[in-house]
Amino acid sequence: MTKKLFVPAAVSALVLSMSLFCGCKKAEQGSSLPAPTVNAITVIQQDLPWDIEYPAQVAGSLEIQIRAQVGGILQARLYNEGEYVKEGTQLFQIDDKEYKVALEKAQGALSQAQAEERRTQRTYARMKRLRADNAVSQQDYDNALSAYETAQANVKVAKAGVSDAEINLGYTKVTAPISGIAGKEAQSVGSLISPAGESGFLTTMVQINPLYVNFSMPSRQFEKLAAGFVSGQISIGTATQQDKLDAAKYRQTDVSEVPMYVEVILNNGKIYPEKGKIIFFDSTENTQTSSLAMKAEFANPTNSRALMPGQFVRVRLVGAVYRNAILIPSSALLNTTQGLVAYVVDANNTIVARPVQAQLQDDMYIVTDGLKAGERILREGLIKVRPGQQVQVAMQDFKVGTAKEEVQPLTQNGRSVAKLEEEIEASEAPDAQALPQEAPQAAPAEPNTADASQQTPAAASAQPAAQQTPAAQPAQPAPAAQADAPAAK
Repeated sequence: MTKKLFVPAAVSALVLSMSLFCGCKKAEQGSSLPAPTVNAITVIQQDLPWDIEYPAQVAGSLEIQIRAQVGGILQARLYNEGEYVKEGTQLFQIDDKEYKVALEKAQGALSQAQAEERRTQRTYARMKRLRADNAVSQQDYDNALSAYETAQANVKVAKAGVSDAEINLGYTKVTAPISGIAGKEAQSVGSLISPAGESGFLTTMVQINPLYVNFSMPSRQFEKLAAGFVSGQISIGTATQQDKLDAAKYRQTDVSEVPMYVEVILNNGKIYPEKGKIIFFDSTENTQTSSLAMKAEFANPTNSRALMPGQFVRVRLVGAVYRNAILIPSSALLNTTQGLVAYVVDANNTIVARPVQAQLQDDMYIVTDGLKAGERILREGLIKVRPGQQVQVAMQDFKVGTAKEEVQPLTQNGRSVAKLEEEIEASEAPDAQALPQEAPQAAPAEPNTADASQQTPAAASAQPAAQQTPAAQPAQPAPAAQADAPAAK
């Protein structure tokens, strides 16, 4: 009876003691957790260059088609496709034999007309003297005058025929009407050319000095820029350049003095060295894209191939400055369903959620509402904490970088694509250098039965072992060190 009462009492005492021990352990663990450490920065306020970037496409200032103006057999192509040619350079030669014959015929007809003109002139002069003496009738005098006037008109017609024949003969030499890059031939040598048909198209030419860059500005961004300029929040150019914002003055101002200019960012991240000036601003909005079309002009004095017509690049508008902008890094805001939220650290090191309004530029936000300069906010790890939580703050520096990309040097004199490709290939490492170098295989020696018979077994077994041993075999730990390792652990 005593044993039956003792067992339940012992079990109850054991369960009670375990529950008390676990409760004390949890309380001890809860009270020992320290406040997490977070990285925070101070909200700064300063002037920020508002450099806006857009995708763009390069175009030549003149893009024309070269067409034959006379028919015939295409005899020769006198330029290298894709090279820069100067105005007046002959590009093609069309068979000119029949045009030389036509010119000779026209010149002969002119000689006949001039001879007839001289004959009728002599007749008219004689009739004029005889008419003064009433030696001939008025009818004879009038006929002589009419014949002379007709001969003069025939001379003019013959001269026009000679000019027409000379023009047609000159058209057999197809020359470049502009300076630029000549494209690929559309008709091969030996083809029959007809100026009225599609075969009259020979090639294209593109003028690359200056160059045009076409891009579009979103209408919403234009509204913000215009509203900020009117309110004074955004300034464009210096105080001395403000009067040059007038359209008439802006077009006459050199690109080095305009209040806002355009930079081209190449595909490799470099900046094209020449600055551009906006020369076209569409007056109507594109309803399909909600944007305004714009065009900038860039000089290309060395006919460089750094920018090519048809190339896709990025452009940056430089000159607008956001005055007294409140700036924070892009990682300091949390994008929620209610909008952007920043976690502010108050004086008691407590997290406070603050809704803000901001616009993104590069890797930072320009805050328009919700934060003030000097406040502390979390820089990163916003999803790891919650509002109202006590934290330990580790302050970090936050500065606005001003470094720009390196200017891309220009290539000289409009070198051909083939020349540029040769230079690129010459600068690249051969494939053999990019692959692991294998040890050269020794040429197989002729079998020598005498030497093989004289070789000792030890030497024969040592040679394969030496070949199989790696050159950089990692050292194995000594047996003593291996034995001590468990003790050190």
